Amino acid sequence: MRITWWGHATTTIDADGTRLLTDPVLTSRIAHLRRRRGPAPTPEAGHCDAVLVSHMHADHLHLTSLPLVARDAALVVPRGAARLIHHDYGAAFSDRCIEVAPGHQIRIGSLDITVITAHHDGRRLPWSSYKGPAVGYRVDSAPSVWFAGDTDLYDDLAAEAGPVDVALVPVGGWGPNLGPGHLNPARAAEAVQRVGASVAVPVHFGTFWPIGFDRVRPEMFLAPGDQFRAAMAQLDPAVQVNLLVPGESTEVAG
Repeated sequence: MRITWWGHATTTIDADGTRLLTDPVLTSRIAHLRRRRGPAPTPEAGHCDAVLVSHMHADHLHLTSLPLVARDAALVVPRGAARLIHHDYGAAFSDRCIEVAPGHQIRIGSLDITVITAHHDGRRLPWSSYKGPAVGYRVDSAPSVWFAGDTDLYDDLAAEAGPVDVALVPVGGWGPNLGPGHLNPARAAEAVQRVGASVAVPVHFGTFWPIGFDRVRPEMFLAPGDQFRAAMAQLDPAVQVNLLVPGESTEVAG
């Protein structure tokens, strides 16, 4: 398996001849946020068999990035998101949508995918009536992968997502404060331990920052990656932490 981190929550999972793209943000700006680390992903990032969208927030369901994705890729989205996509792009995009909710199982190419609960606000927000569940995804391959989306810890996490080999786990955010429904580095390490992963790739940090906030709490920008690695080493030193930079890939054996 080859995993590429393009920044924020955007990753490519390339396994068994199938390519999955998570929460694609393929541009250098999201509304008031700008990419401050690494260039925008190369066109290669859009080459995939399916997109996995975790929830409708604009930094995860980034409508501007959808035209940069392969035209024949399925769009796996939380229930209710197809209507939002249809509003902006019409049937050419909404007809490609597969709407899901926690507990659903689908097959993309050679991969079986289970939709996992995420404890996070799934509404589009702000100033929008579109809403649906926030989800994560478990990809059953060799190795298996849990893509968390945005979530906090919850009681049934281990039972729903684990045991799994690789965790793509969020460890930060995009602003000077980390609100509810997110994992900080210490809670992210606990999440990895709960799902039984032997390899962890921290994501959702050190990519986007609000315009004009360059000097506001810079420790919230890059530090979460190293903080997660330290927290993981203290909690379970057997877990291999692959700390990537945007555009970098890692290979994980089955």
